[in-house]
Parts: sequence; structure tokens; C-alpha cells
Amino acid sequence: MKQLLQSPSAGAATVTDVPAPAVQPGCVLVRNAASLVSAGTERTAVEFAKKSLLAKARSRPDLVRKVLDKARTDGPVPALQAALTRLDQPLALGYSCAGVVLEVGDGVEGVRPGDRVACAGAGYACHAEVVCVPRNLVALVPDAVALEHAAFATVGAIGLHGVRLAEVALGDRVAVVGLGLIGLLTVQMLRAAGARVLGVDLDPVRVKLALDLGADAAVVPAGAGEAALALSGGVGVDAVLITAGTSSNEPVELAGRIARDRGRVVVVGAVGMELPRPPFFEKELSFRVSRSYGPGRYDPVYEEGGVDYPIGYVRWTENRNLQAFLEMVASGAVRVEPLITHRIPIEEGARAYGLLTSAAAAPLGVVLTYGSAEAAASAGAPSRRVEVVAPSAGAGRASGPGVGVLGAGNFATATLLPAIQKAGGFRLTGIASAQGPSARHAAGKFGFAFAASAEEEILSDPGTDLVAILTRHDLHARQIVAALAAGKHVFCEKPPCLGEEELAGIVQALAAAGGLGGARLLALGYNRRFAPMMRRVREHMAGAGEPLMVQVRVNAGPIPAGHWIHDPAVGGGRIVGELCHFVDLAAYLTGAVPVGVHARGVPDRGRYHEDNVALTLSMSDGSVVTIAYVASGDRALGKERYELFGGGRSAVVDDFRSLRLLGGGRERTERARLAQDKGHRGEWEAIHRVLTRGGAPPIEPVSWVATSLATFAAVRSLRSGSEERMDAVGFVERARGGGTGRV
Repeated sequence: MKQLLQSPSAGAATVTDVPAPAVQPGCVLVRNAASLVSAGTERTAVEFAKKSLLAKARSRPDLVRKVLDKARTDGPVPALQAALTRLDQPLALGYSCAGVVLEVGDGVEGVRPGDRVACAGAGYACHAEVVCVPRNLVALVPDAVALEHAAFATVGAIGLHGVRLAEVALGDRVAVVGLGLIGLLTVQMLRAAGARVLGVDLDPVRVKLALDLGADAAVVPAGAGEAALALSGGVGVDAVLITAGTSSNEPVELAGRIARDRGRVVVVGAVGMELPRPPFFEKELSFRVSRSYGPGRYDPVYEEGGVDYPIGYVRWTENRNLQAFLEMVASGAVRVEPLITHRIPIEEGARAYGLLTSAAAAPLGVVLTYGSAEAAASAGAPSRRVEVVAPSAGAGRASGPGVGVLGAGNFATATLLPAIQKAGGFRLTGIASAQGPSARHAAGKFGFAFAASAEEEILSDPGTDLVAILTRHDLHARQIVAALAAGKHVFCEKPPCLGEEELAGIVQALAAAGGLGGARLLALGYNRRFAPMMRRVREHMAGAGEPLMVQVRVNAGPIPAGHWIHDPAVGGGRIVGELCHFVDLAAYLTGAVPVGVHARGVPDRGRYHEDNVALTLSMSDGSVVTIAYVASGDRALGKERYELFGGGRSAVVDDFRSLRLLGGGRERTERARLAQDKGHRGEWEAIHRVLTRGGAPPIEPVSWVATSLATFAAVRSLRSGSEERMDAVGFVERARGGGTGRV
């Protein structure tokens, strides 16, 4: 299918052939009939993308700080590569569209195939022939509303939420500062609410259009003060809605001048917000900033999880605002047609973004079209696979085991795929992602033969020998089992699963595929054990001749509260999802497996998520490992430090950049000045050896089973305060015999 994408580094917008998305649980698959290019909002994205790298850095100092922090800990080369990878990812443009439902996902109610719907949300309601949108971001379109007009619903909901925040009452005098799309729609909605409206804009053409659409008065800023007094009987307007888009502080200053005593000011657009104290203090003005298009916006539980807010407590959610706007269009209270200045077929979509930065074009409502509604309804199923005819890299045509990849996120493109290329000896067959553009981009960049949006394309591909699973944690167990059942070798980024029942299912599937006997490989992404420094540490400490004392400090830093890794059902939490790395490394360094774990943590106090913990691991050989994993530290300290003691020997590793090996009165040191080597390349070199020469898997099943059991037990121990014991060998035997694995 065709989709309009933008390069964040170059700023160019291009129409690209990408795999159509597959419907996801809780979502609706829609074939677009029209999508709206919002001249104000999307112009900002275009202008930012066209800035030089230096200009981008100046405008986002917060991101620059992150790059510098990474350079201090990981080295300048990985920091630069990570920044360039971010800028290399294609950006899906658009956030407001309308079309016909093709398919509904599990759990979706109130929408059926064939329904006409309006869709909202950046990253969902894109400029693409087919989109997959969560149910709460989809609203049914009344029969009286054309789909071209329904494509304005998101922008309309933004304006409507601003009106609600302004608490406009019947007969109020309200000024709208900024007469772009949102402003002109707001003018009409205010009139429908029984308010008298003053429009203000720098553009005389838009001032006239506001009058045509029902404003009682409309002026350029120089005449706003006088007009506000005339409209309000000399007292000033009751409310000011600022719908302009400018870095200038002038709209806020104007609002302070024209509002009445104890009036209300609501900022809807992106403007300067340095409040002038005299008018806001003297009039005791209320000031509010509108957050997009209503309650539920930016709440993943509402938007992605599909959990609605009870109407008795939240009358106007973002979805209900979408519905209300469409009803106003259906009744004729809001007219959309006069706002459409350009209609452009999706095939010429790049031209629409050229208009945004053209002073001569003066676009207002730019609608991308995808054919008639009838054609949208009768078109065949969209293709979920795209062949890459001319890949930019040659790895996809190399000889060796064929690797297909599930997941094309930042970790895949910044870390894993470059590591596979450096390891060499693999054919890159196909890559699949729920987000088709990311899979298509990765396919072209790394040389895959095809890109897809459905995992079945990878699992059924005869040229794929090994499936690499780089998706979110909750998908790992199911995808491992499916890949093994399809007769594939498997690599899965950590963790393999989120619970013991899933772990038992993986062991059973591996046993059924012959993997416990060596016929089928299941490799886990515990890369640190393959790092050159860690290999030297293990060799050095192997001469201790006794159990080891190991201390691990991980200054992991905080992750935002809404991040998916904190969701037990999706990410499993940081102990299961991240700390597992260090449990596995402890097993590698000691040559043993954990048999007991005792976890303690400091109180979360609403800031953390069970990610300030200290684990004590009892290993099967008598070694003791302590892991301090913290989210509350300063990143300037560095992330990882390892100290090992035993038999008169010691070893210290700091952030994979410095190594000290001590013993017998002698010391050897090593430094990596430009970049860390955390073992990703070595991991794939080991996988290649097993696939081409045979032999034991890089990590024995009992070891990675023990690692998972230890993390599950650590969560229980943290909550109970008691030590938990594990028996990985017994778990494997019970699971392969058809049991759950649990005692």
C-alpha cells in the first residue's frame, strides 16, 4: 500500500510502498477514503525536519543531553550511532483521517466491517491507504457526513476540547485568536453553543472567511482591542481561545488585554507562554492549556488498552468529542467544505507538504484522497508483504543460514541488525513489524529480501532458517512456540516469557522440536556473556578454584511511569524484563545456575516501579552474587560495574570500557576508549557456529530457564521479604513431561 513518510534527517516527504498493517486486538483496520493535512501542526514537523543537525540540536537541548550522557558511559561512537539511527527512522505523517472499516480486532465492540469511521491519533490515523487504529480513537460517521469532511474530526475535536475548557455559556462573548483550521472550526462551534464570537488573525483572507462562517466580528490584531470592547459592551470578552501557532508571545499578551475582569484564557495552539503579569494579575484571569482533543489523550490505558472513562464521571472524552463534532457537521452547524483549499491524490502526497512551506500557496485544509468510498469498500485485501527489489545493502543476498526478523524497532535497527551484519555469514530473508513503514525501512537499509506486517510471512517463508524475535516482551513466548512449531531455529531477545506457565510451554515446544537434544536451536539475547571483556574475566577467575563472590551494580536510571515495560502483562516489569541480563551474566561468570534468591528494595513512593532493588543470588556451586539495580541514581556515575573475588584473584569491569584483572601480585588492564563491546556481535558469531558446524547451544536450556525462574522468584521475594528457591533441572524435566514445571 502507499503511505506518506518523512525523513527526520533530510525533511523530505515521500510516498512509499509499505506492507499494509494487520489488525491488532482492540483495534480497527480501516481503508482510508480521505486524510487531512493540518497546515499549522504538520508545517511545524516539516520545518523541524528540514533544519540542519546543528539547528535540531539547538532546538532540542534535552535530547542533546541524553546523547552526551550516553557518550560518557558507552563511548562517543555508540552515542553518535544511536543519535543517527533515531534521525534515520521514517516518520509516519498525519493524525486525522476517515474511511471504511475492513476488519475489527478481538475485543472491539460497536464497530463492524463496512462501517464508515473517522480516525484520530498520530502514529495511527496516518496518510496511508490502510490504517490500524485503537477503538477509542475511532468514531462512527453519520450518513449525512461525507468522508472527506469526516477527515476533519480530529482537528475539530481539538477545538471542541478548548471550548469546553473555556466553560463557554449561552450568550458569552468569546475571542478566537488564530484563524487557521482549528480556529475557524472553533468559531463555528462557539456560534453553535450560543456565544457571540470575535475572530482575530494576521491574514485578512482568513478574517473574511471567519465572517463568512458566522463570526460576529473579525479583525487583524491591531483592531482587536476596539472590536472586543464593541462586542462586549465595553467590559472585555468573557473568554479567549488562542488557536494560533507561533513562538511569539503576542497572542497571550493580546488575550490579557481584551479579556474582561476574571475572564478565561485557554491556549489550544503552540504559542509563547510568558504571561505578562500586570493584566493577568490585575484582572485575575484564569489561564489554562488545552491538552489535545480531550480526556483520554496520552493515556495508554484509554487509547491503547481500550478502557473507557465512565460517562457519569468524564462526560466528554476524546472519543465523545470526535462524535460530537461529527454530529455538528451532520446538522450543518459546522461547515467544512469552505476550509478545503486543496485536494491531492495520495500518489502525489509529497506535493502536499511542499505547499505547507510555500508562502504563495496559502494552504488551509489540504485533503489527501484515496479514491471513492465505493472503491474503498470494494477493494481487495491489502497486501501485507512488500518485496524489496533493490536493497541498499548486500547482506540479504549473502550465503549462509537465512534469518527472518520479527520487530523493527530502535533496538533492532540500532543494535541487533548491525551486529548480525558485522558477524557475517547470514542471509537476511524478511523482516516483519506491526508498523509496516519501519519494516520497509529496515528491509531497504539492511538488505532483507522482503518486508511484512504479519509474522506469518516470516514463519512460513521457506528461505528462513532462524526467526529472530525482537518484539515486545508479552509476544515472546507465543512467537517462540510458533516459530519452533514452524520448524525454525529461534533467537529471542530477553526475556523469553513473563511467567512460569509460559516458560513451561517454551520448554515443551523446544522438546517437541528436538531442541533439548540439539536438533533445534533456541538462543536467548543475553549478549553480555559474549562480550570480550567478560570472556577474559571468566578465564581469569576460573583459576580461583573455589566459589566466587560477585558484586554487580547497575545504575539503570528511571523509565517514565507510562512506559510499557512497567505493565506486568506487557513488559513484565524491570526485574523480569531487564535485570534478567545480569542474572544470566552471573551464571556465566560463576559457571553455575541460581538456586536461591533474596530480594530487598527501597519504597517506590509513587516514583519508581520495583526498580530499586538488591538481589542476593545463591549459586549452585556455592558462589554468592549480589546485584544492586537502581533507578534512582545519577547517570553521570556510569551504568554497570562488576567486581569478582575468589582464590586470591579479583576482576573489575566498568561499563565494558575498562577491565582490571588482578592475581598473584600482578595486574593486567584494558581500555576501550571509543566504544563498548557488550557482546552483540559475539552472540551472533556463536549462533552462526552452531547453525553451520553443530554443537551445544550458546546458552544451555537449563541456564536460561534458571535465569527466568530467578527473576520470577525475585519479584515474589521482593514482595514477601523471604528467600525463594529454584530448581531449574527439575523444572525442565517436569515441563518436558507435560507438567507446568512448578512444584
